[in-house]
Amino acid sequence: MESKRFDVTRSDEEWRARLTPEQFHVLREHGTERAGSSPLGKEDRHGTYRCAGCGHPLFSSQSKFESGTGWPSFWAPLDGAIATSTDRSFFMTRTEVHCRHCGGHLGHVFSDGPRPTGLRYCLNGVALSFSPGDQERTG
Repeated sequence: MESKRFDVTRSDEEWRARLTPEQFHVLREHGTERAGSSPLGKEDRHGTYRCAGCGHPLFSSQSKFESGTGWPSFWAPLDGAIATSTDRSFFMTRTEVHCRHCGGHLGHVFSDGPRPTGLRYCLNGVALSFSPGDQERTG
């Protein structure tokens, strides 16, 4: 992902000035927040989940579900909202999910989700912001 050009690009110094230390760690250094630590895991209002780094719309509340993992989970992103890459860290292979607009690390996607897609986008809440009532359509 580092070599790809994104619509929003900033230096590490600029990202650090815009983000909290935890947001920087997750979004820019591919970190993971502690399970159950995000209030967005329990968010149940209608709205749109956006990238905490650049504000790009990523997921609709229409696709959010309770996965029991301790992280906000969704069964589908908004059209064209995300990019993926292969993550081979921690002696396993997973599909990493990034914001297509700025490249920020959001989490991972797994094939054990609900219908209609069967996917579980397991995301770090600190990598997201929530806009209540701002309802985008799931693609």
